[in-house]
Amino acid sequence: MALDALIADIRAYEPFNEQEAVDKPVILRALTAGPACLDRSALAHLACSIWTVDPTFTRTLLVYHNIYDSWSWIGGHADGEADLASIALRELAEETGVEDARLVPCGPGGIYSLEVLTVDGHEKRGRYVGSHLHLNVTYLAVADPAAPLRPKPDENSGVRWAALDEALALSTEPWIRDRIYRKLIAKLPAVQPR
Repeated sequence: MALDALIADIRAYEPFNEQEAVDKPVILRALTAGPACLDRSALAHLACSIWTVDPTFTRTLLVYHNIYDSWSWIGGHADGEADLASIALRELAEETGVEDARLVPCGPGGIYSLEVLTVDGHEKRGRYVGSHLHLNVTYLAVADPAAPLRPKPDENSGVRWAALDEALALSTEPWIRDRIYRKLIAKLPAVQPR
């Protein structure tokens, strides 16, 4: 049932820009082909991210990602589950220590953005992981910047709040910074409470 709900939410989601318009049918094709894309063994598999901001929508929470060697957003794999909003909140807690974030109602099912992300081959926990695609669904959350932070040493070596423009400067991944983070920041005024 959760997979059917996710498919319906993505179908109903209105792309924000050309990148999302191109990526949305790619994600839907994989999802409607069956549940195999929920498993990270699939070449193109489902993942989720959570763009976390403070209550003023002027700062975002970043982790220093060990594999990408860059400050980045928070996220993880579906690993057989289709309730990506719950996974995104769980990843936020695991990777940063933030327990009381709340999702901001955005698009259908709370979807904030969609993207197909390329992941180059890399070492993880002493094993080689081949290049693959993340069929990514992003959610938006608000968290208290005074909440205690802690890294997850097997995945990141730092957690910090950064002003939105500083977050762009901290990223060493040009495509992610220019295509994804700039998009996530550009979308904030439309969902920010007045």
